[in-house]
Amino acid sequence: MGETSTPVKHPTGGSSALVSGHHWTGIRAQLVYKELLLFLIALIGSLSLCDPALSQDFSSSQNSPSDYTLRIKVNLVVLSATVVDRHGVLVSGLDKQSFQVYENRVLQQIKNFSHEDVPVTVGLVVDNSGSMGPKRADVIAAALSFARSSNPQDQMFVVNFNENVTYGLPAKTLFTDRQDQLQLALLSIKTIGETALYDGIAAALERLNQGNADKKVLILISDGGDNASKRNLGQVIEMAKHSAAIIYAIGIFDEQDGDQNPGVLRRFARETGGEAFFPESSKEITPICEGIARDIRNQYTLAYAPTIGAQDNKYRAIEVDASAPGHGRLSVRTRTGYSLPSAPPEPGRE
Repeated sequence: MGETSTPVKHPTGGSSALVSGHHWTGIRAQLVYKELLLFLIALIGSLSLCDPALSQDFSSSQNSPSDYTLRIKVNLVVLSATVVDRHGVLVSGLDKQSFQVYENRVLQQIKNFSHEDVPVTVGLVVDNSGSMGPKRADVIAAALSFARSSNPQDQMFVVNFNENVTYGLPAKTLFTDRQDQLQLALLSIKTIGETALYDGIAAALERLNQGNADKKVLILISDGGDNASKRNLGQVIEMAKHSAAIIYAIGIFDEQDGDQNPGVLRRFARETGGEAFFPESSKEITPICEGIARDIRNQYTLAYAPTIGAQDNKYRAIEVDASAPGHGRLSVRTRTGYSLPSAPPEPGRE
């Protein structure tokens, strides 16, 4: 698999009806009636990754008096879930019956279930402020180790930030699977200046939406808070909650760093179903990154149709439990919830 050198559009179909994170999917089926009641399915499937809570109702113009359109709307919330035992060890081999999904404390019926290693769109979001200089070699080694431990079909990109935000890959290369290109991207900026953490995450979320893999992940490595962003925390948290991203955050702090804010990193991870790590030394980043790669490749995918039908723009809390004989107490890590946009007015009823 080579590098991607042209903009990647959102997928318009595929072999799987499941996508990472949670979002609403619309399915359009056009049945064309021609000669002796022969039906031809002209188009099935349309997915929107711009907003994981987006519900769409697709239709098409009629090409002739004998054509007609049948509209089908299917709403699904799709979750990526990591399961660990009481020792923190990943648990595999569970089946659909092992899981219970609750939305606003109401039990939901799981419609689709899978447990397989699928390609991922991954953004490496790296702090390059002045204080990161002594840790840079360890950060780059860890990022490359993550890439080697990942699915060979993953598509990756780099966002570097200090007080400015830049994409490390060449301008016309959105993603790559090549180690040499990732290394050059990670080295493409000097460690100097202040920290625009929120702007860096926002840029990564925007690039992530251009990836064509179903599952989307950000690996964030930073040693401090934010003192240079144009965006604020609330704005970027909302972007993350409405995206399909799973965010893993690695905080590397100095005792004398007054800008450090581990709570912010924990919040991004918690809201998106990821995890936050705070190693005592930058030497520990490599095994952490390798562990994140294993986590991603061993997640379960659960999809359900919510029993709450109204699009009221209110936050909906999600809880997922898992249990299986012989495994003891299990813990599940996934998104904590989502918000729905207001339903658009129907034509002629504004």
